[in-house]
Amino acid sequence: MILPPQPAPRRGEMSEKQWNQIKPLLPPQKAHTGRPAINHRLIINGILWILRTGAPWRDLPKRYGVWSTVAGRFYHWRKVGVWQQVLTALQAKADAEGKLNWDVHFVDGSVIRAHQHAAGAKRGTEPDPDLSAVQQVQIREALGRSQGGFSTKLHLRCEGNGLPMTFLLTVGERHEAVVFEQLMEQGAVKRPHGGRPRLRPKRVSGDKAYSSGSIRRYLRRRGIRVTIPRKSNERRRGTFDKALYRQRNQVERCFNRLKQYRRIATRYEKKAENYLAMLTLASIMMWA
Repeated sequence: MILPPQPAPRRGEMSEKQWNQIKPLLPPQKAHTGRPAINHRLIINGILWILRTGAPWRDLPKRYGVWSTVAGRFYHWRKVGVWQQVLTALQAKADAEGKLNWDVHFVDGSVIRAHQHAAGAKRGTEPDPDLSAVQQVQIREALGRSQGGFSTKLHLRCEGNGLPMTFLLTVGERHEAVVFEQLMEQGAVKRPHGGRPRLRPKRVSGDKAYSSGSIRRYLRRRGIRVTIPRKSNERRRGTFDKALYRQRNQVERCFNRLKQYRRIATRYEKKAENYLAMLTLASIMMWA
């Protein structure tokens, strides 16, 4: 049977190349029995429209189907880990093809302004006695007050070509150095022929915010070279590769590409796990 030609993708939708890479990694499409299921590609394009525009789910154009169906698929796949599995598989594929740069990884943090709609997540049933119930929710959902206002902080590690490896969220005023080790311990990439997943790059580059004795010792123990400038009040000095440090703009470019999606540039999600799922989908589009 000859299938009808597919319409050209609209602005912001998946290209044929992206869809062909993502399609085999998705759950099987529901069989055409009973109530018909909406095609995965149409659903993802609808989610991408929300991700790109930052609009509420209820404003989703009708061409993508019922908004509650599209939103339900997004939340269900977040809950069962589909988005993270797709991203991990794309990274493993790039690594097997020699397209993932392990020579140097870049780290940085960026404050994301939170919309007023991001407030209001449900409180926990067992509040920390040392914190108010509101403070506990803000810490759990990575929301807090900083110089940038009501915000969350995005901590990012990208590989040498400027593609995101992994990320995590903290409250807006949290310093980058506090979560550096956690950022380095996640984002492992599976090897095509089995064995221990690869995690450690050959070198890590960051700005002065990461210049501390504990971070340098952590990297030294794991055999990872360091390109981090010393602070002016640090006594110890050493050789510093300025040419290599200038390549750190790769992480800035990565942030800029992620923030092309308005739902990344401004946080609307009440739950941190939903905002991370949006980040994961944006990263999938960069890897595909």
